[in-house]
Amino acid sequence: MTDPHARLAAAAAEWDELHPRLDPAALARLALLLSASRTETGEAARRAALLAARLLGERLPDRFPGESRLTAAPAGPAEGHLGFTAEDLAVLVLDGHRMVGPVLGEVRDRLLAAPSLGDAEALERGSDPYAPGLVRLRAAGGQVRLPAFQFTADGRVRATVREVNLLLDADEDPWGAADWWLSPNAWLTGTPAGLLDTPGEQQLLAAARFLTEGE
Repeated sequence: MTDPHARLAAAAAEWDELHPRLDPAALARLALLLSASRTETGEAARRAALLAARLLGERLPDRFPGESRLTAAPAGPAEGHLGFTAEDLAVLVLDGHRMVGPVLGEVRDRLLAAPSLGDAEALERGSDPYAPGLVRLRAAGGQVRLPAFQFTADGRVRATVREVNLLLDADEDPWGAADWWLSPNAWLTGTPAGLLDTPGEQQLLAAARFLTEGE
């Protein structure tokens, strides 16, 4: 029997081609089912995934034949497709960005696992979550997460972070900027974010300029 998660993963892998073939009503229904598959647990989550997969089969029968062989996925690891997962389809449909697939999906999960603040949390700490020059990542459901390294202990936006983010064009490419900050850097010792509040902080602007000067 086919796992519906495999069908959702396959749709994620081919979303650029499939998305234009779904009418607004089908897209709205798919979004509701994918949201339920994320927020529900157990049988309810499996049922939502099954219905989402069946919807794709009904609307795209040439791409997803054999609907009758779909059954609710048993508990355990869900099937994927070419390194894509059912969660990747939820990201594409619900979250408003394209950090999906065998490479970018892993980067997405790693960056979202780093300490971060939501808009409300930042405001409670006295930070300005809407200040220009901040990395703003979209998590499940489009919820905004601001990597915590961008703020000082008293809630101010770090001046170095703001300057570097402007160089990295964080407004247009927040995931790329976040990956630069949170990944080991061959030119620096450790991750750029780890150099904040250390003598190495003075190297960050030069490193960011070196990265972007040829663009």
